[in-house]
Amino acid sequence: MTEKLTVSVLGTGIMGAPMARNIARAGHTVRAWNRTASKAKPLAADGVQVAADPAAAVRDADVVLTMLYDGDTVLEVMREAAPALPSGAVWAQSTTAGLDSVAELAGFAREHDLVFYDAPVLGTRQPAESGQLTVVAAGPEEHRKTVKPVFDAVGVRTVWTGEDGAAAGATRLKLVANSWVLAVTAAGGEVLALAQALGVDPQSFFDLIAEGPLDMGYLRAKAGLVLEGRLSPAQFAVSTAGKDARLIVQAGERGHVRLDIAAATAERLARAAAQGHGDEDMAAAYFASFAEKAE
Repeated sequence: MTEKLTVSVLGTGIMGAPMARNIARAGHTVRAWNRTASKAKPLAADGVQVAADPAAAVRDADVVLTMLYDGDTVLEVMREAAPALPSGAVWAQSTTAGLDSVAELAGFAREHDLVFYDAPVLGTRQPAESGQLTVVAAGPEEHRKTVKPVFDAVGVRTVWTGEDGAAAGATRLKLVANSWVLAVTAAGGEVLALAQALGVDPQSFFDLIAEGPLDMGYLRAKAGLVLEGRLSPAQFAVSTAGKDARLIVQAGERGHVRLDIAAATAERLARAAAQGHGDEDMAAAYFASFAEKAE
């Protein structure tokens, strides 16, 4: 029998809410908190205890899982939780954050005697809901038996990158993976926009590349969201994708490489958000190809 844990989930948005549900379905006690309380309240129907504040959520927790907007938000929330953080608790930090943020968060963990795991996830709303995420993790071997049941509840596999969470090895790999995801998404939007400009039926493009080396299920899936008007609810929102694109550009600059595609994608996502698509799926970056908001 897997030991039953008390797990605190801080952040119940697109990813955090289904992760909390799946941890509860695995038989663990789950306490969840979200700044916008209305996003957390529905979890009560799944047996999740909804906390009024971060401190109440983390009290007596074996594992704290953070899934918030960015590293600064995580640090702010963890400071609110600090008075109730149990010494020796495991902290799985799953927010996609910048490299400097991971180091800062690891420092907070040391100050509060927490066992820190750098543990971003690869996947969007649908795999989060079905427990099919890939967890990319780094942290000490000796405590993995505690965090493993949580990772198993939210993901189909865990890819370990090392034992030092502070080194951000997991976040580094996640940023590399996201650079590919965002590039394909942006390129797919431009394909659809160019097809429209040239009077080409997008289906003829997909027929052209069908079952060949240029074909890609992910490209078809994202294009389908645009063509079928299924951009809400978002699998991964434009605003969050834009944040990740900026983190990727910053990581490249830190490594003295110029990432022109990532920079252009960040700009493209920012334009789409300014047009009013920030809460829609990141495939809505398609609209950034047009001077006015497309309907």
